Amino acid sequence: MSIGDNLYEQKWQKFLKRIWLFRFIPFVDFVLAAGSLATGDIKEDSDFDVIVGCRQGRIFTARFSCWFVFSLFGWYAKHPNKTKDKFCFNHFVTPASYRLSPPYNEYWKKLYQSLVPVYGVDLEIQSFFDANSDWAGPVRNRARAQARSEGPFGRAVSNGMGWLLSGKFGNVPEAILKKIQIRKIEKSPKITKTYNPRIIYNDNELEFHPNTKRIEELLKK
Repeated sequence: MSIGDNLYEQKWQKFLKRIWLFRFIPFVDFVLAAGSLATGDIKEDSDFDVIVGCRQGRIFTARFSCWFVFSLFGWYAKHPNKTKDKFCFNHFVTPASYRLSPPYNEYWKKLYQSLVPVYGVDLEIQSFFDANSDWAGPVRNRARAQARSEGPFGRAVSNGMGWLLSGKFGNVPEAILKKIQIRKIEKSPKITKTYNPRIIYNDNELEFHPNTKRIEELLKK
């Protein structure tokens, strides 16, 4: 095994040992490994990019919950220069946005062909892949990566929170979290001071790729 293969394996093992936390987060239907974890372009300081599929009408609650729970363990990438082995929650989708937003260039095609399911409901994962199959083609890593099991307790907590925050009662915190998060997003320098940012924020999809210069450079090669 080469040094690169060894690093890749170490990153994946560390990642899989940490995704059990999603069992405690309400309204998360699935999680897909993305970025360098999926494509194999791993570096020593690589973070853990994920796409989170969440329940319609609760996307801002799900995003806040991911931030809160992973921050408790110090596994959330808070600072852009300190992201090694931290989770980067840069893309949330709901069933209304399973078909990802264009452009559908070769960079995004390679990325989404390499996605790896690591957590969640098989039916929802399949629906996500089906929604993008016409432009992305077949996904290479359709088999689910095996994460460490933490038993039923976490899922019970998630289901309980989901029940409590469902319906009209859950609409209030969702509206409050939406207002707070959008205000913070719109004031972020990532929107105004980065190169051609790809930022989407609405009730159906949240995507944060603040600097696409590297992508454009790769497409020119």
